[in-house]
Amino acid sequence: MKNTNLLLAGVSTLLFSTSALADNHDTQTLQAKALHDEVAYAIVEGLTTEVGPRQAGTEAEARARTWSVKRLNDLGFQNVRNEPFMMPTWVRGDETAEVTSPFPQKLHVTALGNSASTGTAGIEAEIAYFDSLAAMRSVPEGSLKGKIAFVTHNMHKSQDGSGYSAFGPIRWFGPSIASQKGAAAYVIKSIGTDYHRNPHTGSTGFAEGVKPIPAGALSLPDADNLERMIKLGQKSGKAVKLKLVLTPQNIGQQESGNVIAEVTGRDPSKPMILIACHLDSWDLATGAFDDAAGCGIITAAAKNIMDHGQPLRTIRLLWAGAEEVGIWGGKAYRDAHRDKAHALAMESDFGADNIWRVEFTLPDAAKDISNQIATDLLNLGIGRSSGKAGGGADIGPIITDKNLAIIDLQQDGTRYFDLHHTPDDTLDKIDPKQLQQNVAAWTTVLSIIANSDVDFTMPPLE
Repeated sequence: MKNTNLLLAGVSTLLFSTSALADNHDTQTLQAKALHDEVAYAIVEGLTTEVGPRQAGTEAEARARTWSVKRLNDLGFQNVRNEPFMMPTWVRGDETAEVTSPFPQKLHVTALGNSASTGTAGIEAEIAYFDSLAAMRSVPEGSLKGKIAFVTHNMHKSQDGSGYSAFGPIRWFGPSIASQKGAAAYVIKSIGTDYHRNPHTGSTGFAEGVKPIPAGALSLPDADNLERMIKLGQKSGKAVKLKLVLTPQNIGQQESGNVIAEVTGRDPSKPMILIACHLDSWDLATGAFDDAAGCGIITAAAKNIMDHGQPLRTIRLLWAGAEEVGIWGGKAYRDAHRDKAHALAMESDFGADNIWRVEFTLPDAAKDISNQIATDLLNLGIGRSSGKAGGGADIGPIITDKNLAIIDLQQDGTRYFDLHHTPDDTLDKIDPKQLQQNVAAWTTVLSIIANSDVDFTMPPLE
């Protein structure tokens, strides 16, 4: 069925009028150039080497903004600036986990963002084991008093990354639920798919009125080992006890910021195209996949359009700050720019491996544009999905606020959650050829939508 749809899309494209596209739309030339792009890799290399980890609200993220403004100016973009905002800031401390009985041994753990502290003395308590978040949710209030709740899962690799939405709630909401049930602390099997002793961090949150508790993620091999211990203990009647030391701190309101740049269009009256990535990373690694690669991809594509000739519409680049810890940059952008006319939004924030499908949320007036894009992407091995585009985290607030049109270029996520939020998210994981395929796909789409005079206004939400 998908192949048939692609064929029909191609036929439709051959029939539609190309009057909506400006003269400087030249997909073949742009794609060929983009497949030899060096700008994207240079950005990833620069951010990961010259700046390194870029946790939101820290001095490292501030250095990243300074670096980014200079790099974007050097590349020739217009209206480059930093737009600062304030945000609550959490920083990591000491992190250890150790089974004290009946099978004493150390485990690899990292604190989840917004975790409370155990204090320097730590917490030693019996483990309350659950094989799912639903199982923990079902126990009575207060039943976990004095215990460390442990939730595991069975997440697998997938091309579309769908396991993250299925098992992510264990991290996102689990600590709050554990606290409501009376737990003294909470640990999880990392939300990931690798089997290295690298725990995966990531943000969590506590519902209003719920006391924050210490919350950490164990590496996958260590979590599986702990599960085996618990099952052996159940057979022998011996409870497994864990000593957990996590000493993060909340250091109050600190400055973050969004870095903005533009390719100014020939017709300023036409609503702009917004393309986004996020500049911040977690502190465990240099954030190559998440999301220096995204910033490299969108910037290289926008530069290709700029170098080929001034587009009809302005293309605005958003290198968002503080995405990892609460999408603060996306919210700040919405608040600062909701009065500006936006036509469409796109984001790159799923690594650097090949794009394999394209999805659209466009008005009926843009049907021919979507057909053109789908046809031109076939050269890059990218098929059209029947699903709707949903956008990314940083563009989510402005999309919701203005009901914007969206195009998603979906990357292959098979290995993304091996690296996501781990110490392994480093430059050596970037495949330059796959990165160039991303740039070619983004260049193709931008060349069409930024040079189109179609009205991208979405119908009102019902």
